[in-house]
This record gives sequence, structure tokens and C-alpha cells, in this order.
Amino acid sequence: MAEQIITIRTEYITLDAFLKWAGVAATGGQAKSMIAAGEVRVNGEPERRRGRKLYPGDRVSLSSGGAWVLQREGE
Repeated sequence: MAEQIITIRTEYITLDAFLKWAGVAATGGQAKSMIAAGEVRVNGEPERRRGRKLYPGDRVSLSSGGAWVLQREGE
């Protein structure tokens, strides 16, 4: 599956906010559960910190499918 490009306007976005913004999780609680269950990888490594800061160039993927790469608006 090809990575989808996600454009952010801020310096960073937290992992739980990203999952909600990307439409993967409907609520913060659902995002927290997905992260705690080990379903989320950042830059190829399992990530269990919901407050993990994601910056342009970071890659997020889910064990259930879906992959994204972040870029800053205007780059």
C-alpha cells in the first residue's frame, strides 16, 4: 500500500491527535487504545507513547493497514 502524504501547518503533531485527524480513530480514547495495543509504528518502530511528537518526514503505519508520511505545508 502506498503512503498517503499528510500536510501539517504546525511544527509537530502528537501521535494521538494525528490518528484522530487522519480519521483512523474516532476519539482520543480509541487512539489511546490503538497505541497501547501496539498497533501503531512510527518510522518502522512500535510506538506506545500517545504524546509522541511527529515531525515532517516521520512515517506512521498501522498493523491493520494504512501508512502515512508527514510533510510541512509549503514544502
